[in-house]
Parts: sequence; structure tokens; C-alpha cells
Amino acid sequence: MGFFRQLGMLLLMNLLGIPQRLGLVCTTVIGVTCAVGVLVSMLAMGVGARREAMGNVRPDRASLLSVGALQPGQSSIPKSTVARVRDLPGIRRNAKGEPIAVPTTFVGMQARRKGSGTLVGVGIVGSGAGLTDYAPELHLTSGRMFRPGLRELIVSNYCARQYQDFEVGDKRLIQGGDWLIVGKFDLGRTSGSCVVYGDADTLMPLFGRDSYNEVNVMLQSPGAFTELANAVKADPQLHLIVKQEAEIVASGMQQLNGILNFVSYFVGAILAVAATIGAANSLYALVDSRRRELATLRAVGFNGLHVIASTLLEAILLAVPGALIGAGLAWLFFNGRAASPFGFQFHLEVTASLTLLGIVWALGMGLVGGLMPAVRAARVPVSVALRAT
Repeated sequence: MGFFRQLGMLLLMNLLGIPQRLGLVCTTVIGVTCAVGVLVSMLAMGVGARREAMGNVRPDRASLLSVGALQPGQSSIPKSTVARVRDLPGIRRNAKGEPIAVPTTFVGMQARRKGSGTLVGVGIVGSGAGLTDYAPELHLTSGRMFRPGLRELIVSNYCARQYQDFEVGDKRLIQGGDWLIVGKFDLGRTSGSCVVYGDADTLMPLFGRDSYNEVNVMLQSPGAFTELANAVKADPQLHLIVKQEAEIVASGMQQLNGILNFVSYFVGAILAVAATIGAANSLYALVDSRRRELATLRAVGFNGLHVIASTLLEAILLAVPGALIGAGLAWLFFNGRAASPFGFQFHLEVTASLTLLGIVWALGMGLVGGLMPAVRAARVPVSVALRAT
């Protein structure tokens, strides 16, 4: 009798006996369901956060930072450099024939959450001319655009929903002076964060700054990125580097993703260990209840390798329904649900790749949980069956 045929027979016998040991089987399935459901649900936060952050990213946009800066907040670009940047090749021009190169600076102010009154920090993006050319996804829903040279702000609708005094006509105190909110906007597919825009050259003196953090440019095409980068390297007076928009956004999300992934895998690992121990205990109990049956199989010609393989496969197969149920429950209860850690709102996304990861995670639990019971099953002495006979 071939190895695989014997293995198939043993596995079939194991599976047909499930109704007689339904309690032990349910314990294993429930444990795997909880571990996979929690893991997939928590990882769905990271997927949703990345999707929200990357919602408006375009391949034909890039940013120039000072050499050595990993993030725009670490960058410093003198005002005199901006004019040289505008003359670089590969930059698209607007309807007026002006290059779309927008100098930007980042400052902050404080705001109070609606309801709780908690005081939090909110970032302000100080923008130069050409903001709407660079970000065509910015759509004003009320009011108007801020005007250069004046203390005016436009805010995303998320700000108005979450924080006090962010409606059109409200005034915000910044560095001892009042700034008037003149407009509210939506920002394309990204609507889960508070974004505030104002005139960069009006904001910078209030914070004692004389340089920008970055210059955002619209490229003539995605392929023009290389042309722009080569031109920057070739100019010794430009101590700048060029990064694609996707790279900067991904880098900015790295810390949040790291926290979410660590928490997800940490909690998932704890539950996986608990589920694995539970599965192992259930399989140990199952092996003890089948000692005579296993010894009889050994006596009629099935060797220990067949018993080990069939027990392992049974443990792995029992993990599959737990994985599918766990992933299904995660999708049912959490897919599309809003979350807002650290003041950044997004919707959880339970994807096919997360479901596959959950299945692999469950198979690993089944393999580890079934290994020692499988070895124990193979070591049941034949004399047990003979004494019973």
C-alpha cells in the first residue's frame, strides 16, 4: 500500500471521527478564530491608514528638500533658492505659463476638540503662490481662497467637524494675532485629517523663519522626475534633493504604520500562542482518547510516520475554518469602520492579502500545535492494542 494512500486513509478516519469529539474540535476552531480575527482586524488599521494617506498621491508630483533632510520638517530652503528651482527642466507650467513650483513651510497652532474641549496641536501649511495648480484636488466647499499678504486661512471640512472655531468667519489666535478663516475645502480622496492652509510669506516672520521647508512641483509627466533630479544634481548651487510624492508620504506614515503593525502582531502573537496551546491540549486529549485505535493501526501495518503526518494534517485542516471564520468576522464587523488614532481618521480595510495572511497564520498555529501531539500519537506502543485484544 502506497504511503499517500495510507496517509489518505488515516486522515479520512480522523476527519470522520470529528462528530465524536466535537467539543475538542470546537475548542481548536474557536481559538484560531479569535487569533486570526484580532490579527486581521488590527492589521486592517494599517492598510486603511496607508490608503487614506496615499489617496491623493500622484506620480507627476515631486518635492525638493535640502540635502540630508529625511522629512520636510527637517528641511530648510532659502528664499533665494526658489527662483532657481522655478527655472529647472521637467516642471509643468500653468495656463499663464508660470512654472508650478510652490514653496511651503510648516508651522503649528492649538485647537480644542468639540465635546471634550481637549487642547491639541494642529499643523498649518504655509503655501506660496500656485497651490491650486499643484493640488487640483483641493475643492472649496464654502467661502473663498486665502489672499497673499493677509492673515487668512482655509481649513479642511474635517477641521470644522472635529474642532471648535473652525467655521468660515471664525478667528484663530496665532502668535498673538487673529487670523480669519475665509474658506473650507475637501481634499480629493483624503478627508480624514485636519489640513489648514495660509500664506507662507505672512506666516514665516511670525515664527522667526526666513526659509521654506520644501518646494512642491508638478512635473510635465511622471517620466520627467529623472530629468528634474539630474538637473538638480548638475547645479552646484542647489543643495537640494528631489523625492517623489509617494516616497515622502510613505516616509511620513512610517512611524504610525510601525506602531500599528507592532501592536497588531504583538496582540496577535499572544492570542496565537494561547490558541496554539489550546489546540495542542485538545489534540493531546484526542490522542489519549484514541490510544487503542492508534495502537491497532500500528499493529496492522501503519507506521509512525503515517500517524504523525495524518495527525499534523488534521490539526492544520482544523485551523482553516477558524481562519476563514476569523477573517470573515473581521470583514463583517470592522471593514469600513472609521478609526481616528492620533487625530488622523481613516477607515479599516480588510483586504484579500490580509485574509491570506490570516490563513497562513492559522496554518502555522495548526502545524506548531499539532507537532508534539502527532509525535505522541506515533509513539503509542503496539502492546496497547494487543493487551486490549
